Amino acid sequence: MPFWLAPVRVDEHTGTMPHISIEYSANLDDALDMHGLCVALKDAASATGVFPPAGIRVRAMRAQHVVIADGDPGHGFVDITIRLAAGRAPEAKSRATDAVFAAAQDYTAAHMAQAPFMLSLELRELDPDFSRKTSSIRNYLPPNMH
Repeated sequence: MPFWLAPVRVDEHTGTMPHISIEYSANLDDALDMHGLCVALKDAASATGVFPPAGIRVRAMRAQHVVIADGDPGHGFVDITIRLAAGRAPEAKSRATDAVFAAAQDYTAAHMAQAPFMLSLELRELDPDFSRKTSSIRNYLPPNMH
């Protein structure tokens, strides 16, 4: 079987993720620094001790066309999804969810105080039987980041 078709089981070395995806309404481009939010969420995830730094990936995607509540174009949103490899204790998942959401709340608090804004977060655990991944990133990181 070619290596790219061989299943890679999630374990302590290959499945450390999470992937944190931020979807946000386009009207926030001038209101919030999305790169700054990505950094804040990465730092919060890393500080939990639930995720090793080398496994954390954060990205933000702009939603150009949205309709929120009554359709007022001034309404904005940030929706965060954490995709996580299976196997962590419920307490660890809860701690990580709370920490990342608190960081998002802190980062967006000033905007929420002055504009109609929705913030949400969901953690989704991946089924290892249906998840494939490979990476060389750890080969390029210092040992303390593994």
